[in-house]
Amino acid sequence: MAAAFAAIGGKWKLTLLYWLAHGESHFAGLRRRGTPITPKVLAEQLRELEADGLVERVVTGPVPAPVIYRLTPYGTTVLPVVEEVRVWGEAHLRHVGGEAAPNTAMGCADAI
Repeated sequence: MAAAFAAIGGKWKLTLLYWLAHGESHFAGLRRRGTPITPKVLAEQLRELEADGLVERVVTGPVPAPVIYRLTPYGTTVLPVVEEVRVWGEAHLRHVGGEAAPNTAMGCADAI
């Protein structure tokens, strides 16, 4: 459990993995998607995911070219866990009387 939480237990890591499961994205695209994520925290979380081999950072040209983030083949192995957490979260919201999609900007409503 400790190893799993170290790799995917950050505040935004599961959400980032979920979004990247639906396709690669530039930093700005991830930033727009997750409005409450500060650029500093987003960069930290992406660096940690990259260090663990779950996310790949692809430079698209000479500096200051944007970079693309995408899941690595190893990163795709965690997607069943991400999907189960998403499904459990929806069930939990129904259990406590909440809405299924409380914030569309951060939405994780689509199955992986």
